[in-house]
Amino acid sequence: MAKKQTDSFFIRKSLLVDNAGAHVETSIDLGAYVDALGKSVLRIHNIAVQFSDSAGNAAQIAAADDSAAIQYQLTTQSQADTVLISDKSVIASGIVYGQNQFASDEFPAVSQAMDMLPQLWSNGYLVAVDQIYWAGEASGGWVAAEDMTISCVLECTVETMDERAAMALALSQQ
Repeated sequence: MAKKQTDSFFIRKSLLVDNAGAHVETSIDLGAYVDALGKSVLRIHNIAVQFSDSAGNAAQIAAADDSAAIQYQLTTQSQADTVLISDKSVIASGIVYGQNQFASDEFPAVSQAMDMLPQLWSNGYLVAVDQIYWAGEASGGWVAAEDMTISCVLECTVETMDERAAMALALSQQ
């Protein structure tokens, strides 16, 4: 069981994805916070996610009656492509679908009915690996074939854990 935690702090990451459906991934280094042998683990309490154009603005869908999708995953292992949420490496995931219901470039009507974005953990998510992976992809349909940005803010604390428990957790997340 994890004990004694620090004050909350925030880890931020952005990922530029093209809108051709290619899976893109970047690592988030947790080496300053996590040391399983030293009994230090990270607890992620909340995740805030933003889908935007490459400048951080709201994205538009290009053509009338066109649609587009964008998705992310946060995992404890590097992935060559998106994996199911049942994969043991998945910390969080989300997909947003949008459709332009107007006659010109416009902001989409958005649905997240297929995959709920909020991550509502009662006690957070413990991480005992040195790196986690922020990944995503976007479909076509966004204005002018513009690249999209998927950004996150992770609210975290560092906690101590029994060495055996920390190592077991680290091994289960690799």
